Amino acid sequence: MILNFLLLFLTAMASGLVVFFSPVFRERYFKLVLVFAGSYLFSITVLHILPELFSEGLSHGRMGLFILIGFLFQQVLEFWSSGVEHGHIHKHTSETSRGVFTLMVGLFIHAFLEGTLLSHGAVMGMEGQEMVGHNHSNQSVLLGIIMHKGPAAFALAAVLSASLSKRWTIILLAIFALASPLGMFFSSWFISNGLLSKEGISILYGLVTGGFLHISTTIFFESSPHHKFQLNKLLVTFLAAGLAMVSEYLI
Repeated sequence: MILNFLLLFLTAMASGLVVFFSPVFRERYFKLVLVFAGSYLFSITVLHILPELFSEGLSHGRMGLFILIGFLFQQVLEFWSSGVEHGHIHKHTSETSRGVFTLMVGLFIHAFLEGTLLSHGAVMGMEGQEMVGHNHSNQSVLLGIIMHKGPAAFALAAVLSASLSKRWTIILLAIFALASPLGMFFSSWFISNGLLSKEGISILYGLVTGGFLHISTTIFFESSPHHKFQLNKLLVTFLAAGLAMVSEYLI
């Protein structure tokens, strides 16, 4: 868990700090990175997370309902975060103190929830019996979250640096970088201490999965707003999907 904690935190910090060392913003390349991360996240959700969720004790109808609620809840969070979690960069818009607060609240909640997918899935009970069937600590899911956090942290730092000092930008970036590791830590603590039932954990994971589906599909839609064929984006999408299949089935 300590290694995952550090990977999540350092990835976000390093990606955000790139803003201060990149004087020229290359939107074309950034969009390709977003497409790659979105494609991988969508692929690993379909290949890994959804099959596990629907193999649990909840009825398929109830699980589908919680995934839908998570999808819609992510839409609410994006009203606060302005879509920074899927790469929206509006550097020319000056953020008020209230705007910065709502931005950080929306992003922190999103990042905290996605970190819960990395909690210890198979928790052994007091008598050595398996209590929870999920195994979202799989490295393919960790890689998906890391690839998603990188562009999000870069976008956040770009937005904040347009209206805040470098010091405050780094402080707020660090708070965002801690969100997913804290989500992983606290959910693991709740599970290991029996404060979350198996059904409660399944519901939580369903909500987070709905958020993943919203973010990854939004990246796809926004990368081609005029529905024009772009070979480079198609190749990047296939490459990311192929990496997801390799990481899920061969590694």
